[in-house]
Amino acid sequence: MSQTPSDKEAIRAARIAEAAARALAEAEERRAAGRSPEAVEAAMPAELGGRNGPEPTRFGDWEKKGIISDF
Repeated sequence: MSQTPSDKEAIRAARIAEAAARALAEAEERRAAGRSPEAVEAAMPAELGGRNGPEPTRFGDWEKKGIISDF
């Protein structure tokens, strides 16, 4: 038995909806587990000889002893 285009579209839409529901559930699970960007950064080992405070490269540049490097 051949499926009509509308049947194929309905099956595809159902598969996409299932995948979206799984993705949302996984994201909620990560949030509940405390996997926020701040939590991930806090879990990383300390950098030896690095700068104090937040990571300066998040702004796309770095300054050390008055010399600025842009990435």
